[in-house]
Amino acid sequence: MGYISVAIDGPSGAGKSTVARAAAARLGYVYVDTGAMYRAIGLAVCRKGISGDDTAGIVAVLPEVQLDIRYEDGAQHILLCGEDVSDAIRTPEIAKYASKVSAVPEVRQFLLETQRDMAKNSNILMDGRDIGTVILPDAPVKIFLTASAEARAQRRYLELHEKGQSITFDEVLHDIQQRDEQDMTRAVAPLKQAADAVLLDTSDISLEQSIEAVLRIIRERVEDKP
Repeated sequence: MGYISVAIDGPSGAGKSTVARAAAARLGYVYVDTGAMYRAIGLAVCRKGISGDDTAGIVAVLPEVQLDIRYEDGAQHILLCGEDVSDAIRTPEIAKYASKVSAVPEVRQFLLETQRDMAKNSNILMDGRDIGTVILPDAPVKIFLTASAEARAQRRYLELHEKGQSITFDEVLHDIQQRDEQDMTRAVAPLKQAADAVLLDTSDISLEQSIEAVLRIIRERVEDKP
């Protein structure tokens, strides 16, 4: 039997990374956070002083980007040109850059083979915006994990406040809605549910219930395979 790939897609703030990371750990799969890769490129662009709307400038940065992923104690670390930027990429500013650079075809192509190669070498659980539709269209398990904009904004608002960031709920909600619009309407690999993906709405369930639901879907789909 070959390696098993699980694709989890969904909008910003739906809890994909948290749920996917926990589910992968329980299954013994490798967790791949593709959003972190786009954030790392966004960070590289930001550090160069290039606007997120400057497509030519973004493309020009790519040859200088050296991206590595390492796993320590089950945690994914993103290295940008040898520097561990796992924390530096987790800011609202870099999140906006990530959304901008992810709409650039050259950026997506730059990361495509790296992401696909990961699925050839181990059982993986990969989350993002276009995993089931573009990156791993043949994955035996696809899940579209979502939640209402208000539920996602509330979670993100609490998370940011715990980190000491001063921001209002309305600002967070606006950012979420703006990110949804960008992700769903971009010309290249827009956010959408794959035809064969299972829809999982986590608006009214807890984190643990979300993890259990994902594990149940994976086990059902994998056991159904000959």
